[in-house]
This record gives sequence, structure tokens and C-alpha cells, in this order.
Amino acid sequence: MEAHNPLEKEAGDYEYVYATIDEGLAESLLTELHSYEGLPENYTLANNMLAGAFAGIAEHTVMYPVDLLKTRMQVVKPSPGAIYSGLTNAFTTITRSEGTWSLWRGMTSVIVGAGPAHAVYFATYETVKQAMGGNDRNTHHPLAAATSGACATIASDALMNPFDVIKQRMQVHGSTDRTISQCARRVYQREGVKAFYVSYPTTLCMTVPYTALQFMAYEFLSKVMNPSRAYDPLTHCVAGGLAGGFAAGLTTPLDVIKTLLQTRGTASDAKIRTAKGLIVAASIIKHEYGYGGFFRGWRPRIITAMPSTAICWSSYEMAKAYFSRHSDSFSIF
Repeated sequence: MEAHNPLEKEAGDYEYVYATIDEGLAESLLTELHSYEGLPENYTLANNMLAGAFAGIAEHTVMYPVDLLKTRMQVVKPSPGAIYSGLTNAFTTITRSEGTWSLWRGMTSVIVGAGPAHAVYFATYETVKQAMGGNDRNTHHPLAAATSGACATIASDALMNPFDVIKQRMQVHGSTDRTISQCARRVYQREGVKAFYVSYPTTLCMTVPYTALQFMAYEFLSKVMNPSRAYDPLTHCVAGGLAGGFAAGLTTPLDVIKTLLQTRGTASDAKIRTAKGLIVAASIIKHEYGYGGFFRGWRPRIITAMPSTAICWSSYEMAKAYFSRHSDSFSIF
């Protein structure tokens, strides 16, 4: 009869226990990863909307002063006191002549509008992405990313556009409006409801390619930097920032046109005040500044976009991870 060494048996028992633990741990990690990336069944639309609202408010409030500088630099035929030679000159001129707090003028409009708009934005994004199979972590889905981003933009901009008009009217030099309600009433009385949506087609022409480019770049960079697709704040921050800067730089010309249409009511030039669409606005910019005019404010736009999208994606992914882990507690509807 073959003798059994008790020590060998004990060692074998330990190996079995460790293998069982490793298998259980791996299964647990895979389950958690799937729950985060694919979203659990009880992860509701409300969870996405809360995460999106949190991300939108965080994004816009932190970088708001740079956004104001961008708007000032993009205005066509500004008043004599609002002519700036560059980003630094714009900052020093505004803070010296109007005070530091003027850099935050109109931010209330962003806070009120960004929460609901980004709630719709990310809820639409996740819904379309899930429907198109974009949450499969084993393959890259550029079409799903681009389509979900475009759909999200169309839905959210319909809600955000009036607030964006109010924001830019309050940002321009010489604005006397101190509250968003005062500005909204003034715009409505002078120009009617259409003033809040005159730039909407142009906004979509800009934000649809911007968002599609940003989402494609973000999804690609995220999968390259973090193949496991587990929650990683550094990856979300860096990928979000690079994706935002890339998309912002390419769509600057359309942003300049949008700014002209949204601030036309403050212009003294009759041609600008009556500009009614993308083609007319583009011809005015070309006539006044040449092709270089379509890149006015590109530096502050990229400077705004990179940290803004980094903050936005980091905030959204953090909230998404939190709600995924506590989905039972936050299943609102």
C-alpha cells in the first residue's frame, strides 16, 4: 500500500482553497466590472440623469471665466472697450475695468440649464450606446460612440440653447442685465421667442460633430489607456481632456458663427443684428476678418474644453461608479 504524506495532503488542501479564493475573486471582479461598464439591470434612467447633472454643473462652473473670455474674443465688431489682443490682455482688461467678479457674469444661467441638459445628455448617451452594443468591453465601437454622442447632443441642446443665449448676452461687454430673468425678459421683449433658438441649427452643426468626435476619441483613448475598462479616475480625466481639446479645436469655426448669432441682439451693426443663419453669419465673419476670423478665440476654447471635459467625464464616471455600486439604494424609477 502506498503511504500518504500528511504534509503533502495539507499542502494540497491549501492549494485547493487558494484556487477557490482566486476563482471567486476573479468572478467577483468580473461581475463588478460588468456592472460598472455594462450597467446593472436595476441601474435606472434616473441614476444616469443624476450622474449627468452632477457632471454638467461641475464642468461649466469651474471653467466659466475662461468661457467668458472666449465669448468676448469671438464677438464681431465689439465696442471700443472690448477689443483684446489676446487671452492675457482680455483677462487683465476685464478684471481691471469691470472687476474680477465680472468673469462670472451669467454663470447662474449655466447652473440652471446645465443640470437638466446634462441629465438628458448622459441619459440619452447611455441608452443609445447600450442599444447599439457599445458597452461590449472586448471590441471598439466608434459608430456606437459617435451615434450616441450625436443623439445626446440633439436632445440636450434643445433644452440648453435658450440658457446659452442668456449666458452669452450677459457675458458681452456693456451688458446691464444682472439676473437671468431680467435678461430673458429683455431678449423676449425685443426679439421674441425665436431669439432663443436662432442659433440652434448652427449649434447642432457644431455640437453634433464636436460631440461625435469627442465621444469617439474618449472611447478610443479609454480603451487604449485602460483595456480592463474598470473605474480609473486618471484614465477618465486624461482621456476626457484630450478628447475635448481635440474636438474643440476642429469645431472652432462653427463656434465663432454660433457666438455671432447668439449675441447679434447686442450689436450696433445692422448686418449683424439681422443675421439669420449659418451662411449669412459666416459671410459676415469672412468679410470682416478673412478666414482667420473663423479661429478667433480658439486658444481659450481649447483651454476651456480640455479641463472642462476632463472634469465632466471624471465627475460622470465617478457618479456612475457610485450609483452602480449602490444601485439598490438609488433605484428611483
